[in-house]
Amino acid sequence: MLARKDILKIKPYIPGRPIEEVKRKQRLKKVIKLASNENALGPSAEAVRAIKGALGRVNRYPDGDCFYLKKKLARRLKLAPKNLIFGCGSDEVIVLAVRAFVEKQDEVIIARPTFLIYELVSRIAGAKIKLIPLKGFRYDLRAMKNAVTPKTKLIFIANPDNPTGSYVNAKEVGEFMRGLPRGLIIYFDEAYYELVEKRDFPDSLKYLNTHNVIVARTFSKAYGLSGLRIGYGISRPQIIDYMNRVREPFNVNSLAQAAAFAALDDKAHLLRTRRLIKEGKGYLCRNFRKLNLPFVESVTNFILINAGPRARKISQRLLRKGIIVRDMRAWGMNNFIRVTVGTMAENRSFIKALKEILRRQG
Repeated sequence: MLARKDILKIKPYIPGRPIEEVKRKQRLKKVIKLASNENALGPSAEAVRAIKGALGRVNRYPDGDCFYLKKKLARRLKLAPKNLIFGCGSDEVIVLAVRAFVEKQDEVIIARPTFLIYELVSRIAGAKIKLIPLKGFRYDLRAMKNAVTPKTKLIFIANPDNPTGSYVNAKEVGEFMRGLPRGLIIYFDEAYYELVEKRDFPDSLKYLNTHNVIVARTFSKAYGLSGLRIGYGISRPQIIDYMNRVREPFNVNSLAQAAAFAALDDKAHLLRTRRLIKEGKGYLCRNFRKLNLPFVESVTNFILINAGPRARKISQRLLRKGIIVRDMRAWGMNNFIRVTVGTMAENRSFIKALKEILRRQG
C-alpha cells in the first residue's frame, strides 16, 4: 500500500469556496463571500504600502527568524523575542505544537464542534483523540478537565470558539487551570482575540510562567492579512525552542512579514474593523430575530445560525445568488449555517437574498 495506513481514514479539510471559483461555476459577475471569517474591511493601507515596498526584494529568501517583526511584537506584548514563534498562518503553529510534543497514542482532548484542524493534525500524528461535546454552544471546561488521564499530552481550547463564536471567561479558565497535572500542554487558540470586547475575557498570557501553555494568534482576522498566511505562537522559551526544531526554514514569506510589521502600527484600521463588525453584527442579528432564525451570541466577526433541516438548501440557493456562506455539515451540524459579518452593503444583499429564499420555501 502506497499511503500510510493511519491516514486512510482521515478526511481532508475543505475550506470555504473562493470567490473566483464560484464566479466560474455559477457564471456570475459578482459574488459576495461571507464564509471564511475574513476581514470585510480589507488590509490596512499601511500594510499594503509595506507589501509594495518589499516586492523588489522577493528574489531573496525571507528572514527565517522574523527578527524585526518578532522584536516589535515582543515589545508590544511585554515579552522577550524568545517567547515567540511565527508560522504560515496560526494553522502552522498548531502543526508545530503537535509535531513537537505529541507522540503516537498520546491523548489529545478536543471540543466538538470546534476548529477542525485540531483533530486533523492530531490524527495525522497518530494521537488518541478525546472529543468533548460543547455545553450550550460553549466549551465545557469542567468536562475537558475531567477527561484528563496520565496519557493526556495536549488540550486544545479555541477562545473564542470557531464555529460558535462563544467564549469562556477568565473565571472559568482560572478554575480549569487550577490543579492540572504537569507535563500537560494547554493550547489556547485566540485567532479572534483582537475582536473580543468583553471585560471578563481571560488573560491567557499570565499562565506562561506557571503552566505549559501555548497561546496562538493571527494576522488573518482583525488585521485582514488572510491571503498572506501569517500567525504566531507565544510560550515559554523552552517550548518555543522545541517547536523551532520542527519548523521548516523560511516558513513565513517576506511580504507577510512586511505587512504584519506595518499592520501592528495601524490602530485606526483595527478600530474601523471593530466598528464595522459591531454595526454589521447588530444588523444581522436584528434581522435573524425578525425571521425567527435562532443564532448563537457571538463575540467574533461571524454568527452561527440554526436554519433547521433546510440549512443545506438555503446555503445552496444563496450560492446560486452569488453569496457564499458556510454549510456546517463538516462539523456534524447539519441544521446550521455560519455567516461572516461583511460590509453593510454585503450584509444587506445577504439578508435580501435570505428573505427571498425563505419566502419561497414558505
